[in-house]
Amino acid sequence: MSILKLSVLDQSPIAEGMSPQEALNNTVELAKHAEKLGFERFWVSEHHDSTSLAGSSPEVLIAHLAQNTSRIRVGSGGVMLPHYSSYKVAENFRLLEGLNPNRIDLGLGRAPGGMPMATMALHDGKPRDVNRYPEQIDDLLGYLTDSLPDAHPYQGLTAAPMIKTMPEVWMLGSSPSSAMLAAQKGLPYTFAQFINGEGGPQYTQAYRNNFVPSEYLKEPKNIVAVFAICAETDEEAERVASSIDLSILMIEQGMRSNGTPSPEKAAAYQYTPFEAMRVRENRKRMVVGGPKKVKEKLLALSEQYQTDEIMLVSITYDFKDKLKSFELIANELL
Repeated sequence: MSILKLSVLDQSPIAEGMSPQEALNNTVELAKHAEKLGFERFWVSEHHDSTSLAGSSPEVLIAHLAQNTSRIRVGSGGVMLPHYSSYKVAENFRLLEGLNPNRIDLGLGRAPGGMPMATMALHDGKPRDVNRYPEQIDDLLGYLTDSLPDAHPYQGLTAAPMIKTMPEVWMLGSSPSSAMLAAQKGLPYTFAQFINGEGGPQYTQAYRNNFVPSEYLKEPKNIVAVFAICAETDEEAERVASSIDLSILMIEQGMRSNGTPSPEKAAAYQYTPFEAMRVRENRKRMVVGGPKKVKEKLLALSEQYQTDEIMLVSITYDFKDKLKSFELIANELL
């Protein structure tokens, strides 16, 4: 029996010199690799107007991934619900679930997933009302279970296809409010430590303490998602991880990016004292090292978050380093 369940969140990252098509093909190859290694689930993200991340439409990518794998759960990490109609999201994911029964996860988030211009375009110039997010979740669950309340304006409307199973709905977040919302809705919760390196265990504990049992989930269930880079040695892992150190710094400072930089470019970069401090701070979002070190850190994370499942996010310049990283971690823990 494995010590931990391991899962993957992939953002279809584009390295410098790589085409977006290559990045998408790498995501498909990684999903097959993760399934062979025994990973639990494979989620893909939603990012708009990005030169460094190719995954803009998780629903479309999930359909392709499900057809190229046979066992691993596939899903969204996540669908940014305030951009969309709950009804259309319900139909998309019912269709995915109908084609792949008991294999589809619907992870929901409220972040924009892009810059303001992309948000305006997604809403056809109308304001984005994030305050409706809790209500949108209720509507979505109502469509997925054919249980809209009698007073609902669309009561009686069904989300096709009418199927017997439903996708597993997850709430995603990196803040106290997302944790509390997941608790109130009685849904499983994934904390994005790869986005926010502060406060995750406390927010997740608040989720567990305030969890309200629902028809979807009787007891709290949570995952932590973290950046992970593993190599044969600590030194090699540091070299590989230097790419993402620089990449995150460039994003933070609004520097133009042509994709994930190479370790050589990162080694040649002259970090100011402030930038070096930011790199150290951002390492709170990551687990980096050789197999033994990464195993220890992941086991410690599972205790801090009281979870038996960890979701790994990996961005490397060389795709072979990414495949190797997941393989080394799986060999230690699965």
